[in-house]
Order: sequence, then C-alpha cells, then structure tokens
Amino acid sequence: MAVAIIYLIGKQPLCIYRLLKENNMDRNIYQNPLITRYASYEMSNIFSEQVKFETFRRLWLALAKAEKDLGLDISDEQIKELEDNISNIDFDKASKYEKELRHDVMAHIRTYADAAPKAGPIIHLGATSCYVTDNTDIILTKKALDLVEKKLAILISHLSKFALKYKDLPSLGYTHFQPAQLVTVGKRACLWIQDFLLDLIEIKYRKDKLMLRGVKGTTGTQASFLDLFDGDGEKVKELNNKVVESFGFKKSIAISGQTYTRKIDYQVVQALAGIAQSAHKMTNDIRLLQNRKELEEPFEKTQVGSSAMAYKRNPMRSERISSLSKYVISLSMNPQLVAATQWLERTLDDSANKRMTIPEAFMAVDAILEIAINVSDGIVVYENQIKAHINEELPFMATENILMEAVKKGGDRQKLHEKIREYSMIAAKRVKEEGKNNNLLELLEKDEDFGLDKKELDSLLDASLYIGRCPEQVVEFIKEEVEPLIKEYNTDYRVDLKV
Repeated sequence: MAVAIIYLIGKQPLCIYRLLKENNMDRNIYQNPLITRYASYEMSNIFSEQVKFETFRRLWLALAKAEKDLGLDISDEQIKELEDNISNIDFDKASKYEKELRHDVMAHIRTYADAAPKAGPIIHLGATSCYVTDNTDIILTKKALDLVEKKLAILISHLSKFALKYKDLPSLGYTHFQPAQLVTVGKRACLWIQDFLLDLIEIKYRKDKLMLRGVKGTTGTQASFLDLFDGDGEKVKELNNKVVESFGFKKSIAISGQTYTRKIDYQVVQALAGIAQSAHKMTNDIRLLQNRKELEEPFEKTQVGSSAMAYKRNPMRSERISSLSKYVISLSMNPQLVAATQWLERTLDDSANKRMTIPEAFMAVDAILEIAINVSDGIVVYENQIKAHINEELPFMATENILMEAVKKGGDRQKLHEKIREYSMIAAKRVKEEGKNNNLLELLEKDEDFGLDKKELDSLLDASLYIGRCPEQVVEFIKEEVEPLIKEYNTDYRVDLKV
C-alpha cells in the first residue's frame, strides 16, 4: 500500500484524494471535519469542485453568448456545444493538464475544449483567469450567503416561539453573573434574538450589495475586449452588462485591478463572524444556566455525557457552537490581512488563503446555525429550579417595596432603611457562612417598627411584581421588529445532527 501511495503521489498529486478513495485508502489522509462532521450537504456542495468548475463553464458560456450577440464570429453550434458540456467535467484530465501547465484555469480551458472541440477556439476569448476565478468566487459567495440568511431566519423564528412561550416566566437576572433584578426567561431569549436580528440585517445587506467582478480584462482596463470590438467602448460596456445580468446581479464593481477588491471578502467574513459572536454569546448563557439547572439543551435518551461520570449531562452542542464560533472569529483576520497586502493591480498571495478561509468560514457558520436550530428547538426549562433561585434572592430584592409599605404604615424611612441594611447583612452571612436559608423576612416580621405581618410580607414576594414590562417587551419586540423581517422565509425546518 505504501508503494502504491508513493506512486500515486508521484504521478497524480492533484487528484490524490480521489485516487486514494477509489482504492479504499482515504482513511490514510486528513479529512476536514467541517465536511465530515459539521456542515450541511447544501453548504458543502456550494464549494465543491463540481459546482466551482461548472460555474467556470457557465461564465465561459455567458461570455461567448454575449460576444456572439454583439457581433463576434461565434456560431450557434459552438454555443450549443458549450451548453451541452457544462456538467461533463473530466477532473482526471484537468489534473493531468494542471500538472503539465501549473495553471488551474488553463487546465480547465483545455479540458472544456476537449469536451467541446468545435467551441474550443472561442472559449475564454479576451478574458483573463480572474474572469472565471473571481466571478465564480462572488457567485458562490452569494449562494452561500443566501443559505446562511435562510438558516438565520429559521433560528430567529424558533427562538421567537420560545421567547413568546416563556415571556411571563420570572427568572433571576444576572449582571456580572451575580443575582440582579428579575427578568423573564422569554425576555432573556430576546437578547439573543436581537443579536441574530442584527446579523440577519447585515447578511441581507452584504448579499444584496454584492457585485460581480464582471468583464474587466487583465488589469481591469478592458483593453483586450476593446481590441475584440475594434475600439467600440459601448459594446465593451454592453458585454459586461450582459454577463452580469445573466447571473442575476444588478451590477459589477465599477473599478478593478486584475481582481475585485479583497475588501469585499473581508466584509463578507466579518458578517459571518458577527453570527459567530451572537451564537457564542447565546451558548455561553445556556451553558451558565445549565450549570444553574435552570435550562438544559436537548439531551438524547442514549446520549453519553461523560465516559467516566455516567450521571453527567454536558451541554456539548452549545460547547460545539462555542468552539466553531471561535474558529470563525479567528478566520476573520485572514481577509483583512489579504486586503491590506495586495500590491498594485494584484498579487497571488491571496489565492491559497482565499481557497481555505472563505469556504471554511461559510461551512463553520452553517454548522453553527444547524446546531443552534437544533438546540433552540428543544431547550428544556426547569421552572421549579428557577423559582427556587428566585426565592433565595427575592427577599433582598423586595426590600425597597417592603420599605415603602412600612413607611405607609407610619414608619420612619431613614430608620427602617438602616434596619433593613443591618438585617440584610445578617441574613447574607447566614446564607454564605452557615449554609442556611435566607431568613431576612423572619427578621423583618419580628421587628415591630415595620408593622408588617407574614401575610403582608409574603404578598410582596410575588415574583411577577418585579419583572417590569418584560412580557409586553417580548410581544412588542417579536411583533414589531422580528416578524416583519422573517415573514418572507419558510421557517418550517428541523435539524438532525450528524454527531
């Protein structure tokens, strides 16, 4: 087997994965876990070789059609031959050509010409490599943004249903992860939704504003196309517009070097990193609350939480989201560096970086959204545990209301305030140092200066008195901010995770 692998490496380095797989040896090489474990088929397919090089061929076809329409000597038979061979890609032949030519675009031009020999002479007419590579990158980016947009809307929809369901359920608020004024479970979920809503707006904006590189020539001057059309600049402009419109874009970038500005890649990946930030924040909250036994992510009947501690129910899906989110955030540095270091009309030090960064950022975000949809679909809420935590802290939070009621009965506000402060310290010491229950209400009940009996004190401990407008805020937010943005999407979507 070792000899076979060495032979394959020596003969066909560019298709080694395919050859290894055919010989049942693919377990001997690294496989990207984004593909094998996390990302959906739909997202992985967008960045597949088949889709990429079919897009090359669609661009060559669009260019030939537009050139024919504008008067160049290209026959209907040549156009038909190009159309008939869009998907008929001989990747082994392309690999052989690339080994010989050391140029991937020329390798695929030759391969396409072999499949469509009559059209061979007019393939890539007037174009430079970036006509297909850059335009393909933008076309695939738009497809990927469209998929991200749809899944983001689905996640927002699922979280909105959760927020509405629990809009009235009081819960301790936490600032600095210390108990704070009460919120509701639904109101907290709206904090997550708001972040994702901003991400959706950004993704839609980036997708809608995305422009093709278009037909620009070797350094962006369109000189080669001007020669083809005997100096007729209007025809060159029309050629560009025809190609752009054929792919459903509104316009091309006005100015380019050999490539479109790499700032576009930066803007797209930054938008993806925004989703990663939001998902990380949400799953951090879920993990903290799962430790408090207030919430729990879905846990399958046969799922193992720990290989050693059989009782454990680890928040592994939220942890996976957090892990992938860190990766996406880290990737956002790459296109910044690429955009900053391009020289003059172009350098090739962007290529290898782009091949990895852009697809992997999209696949990681796709995985994040898939897992998040799955989690949001089955969050378990432990209402009694939430209530128990409220009861531990509510006596402290109710002191202002207790003070007001005691003053109404004739008490001295300043004197009672000092007593509450002293009793609170005693109760807190009892809880923290002695591990006993909070007895603040008992202390206040026994003090005649307050003039409040147990029934009156208990009436001030209704948690719903301390949640402000949380229920109304949830309803208003979902109705006024969320629903108008997601109503256009089909959000009936469930996720069955790979692992």
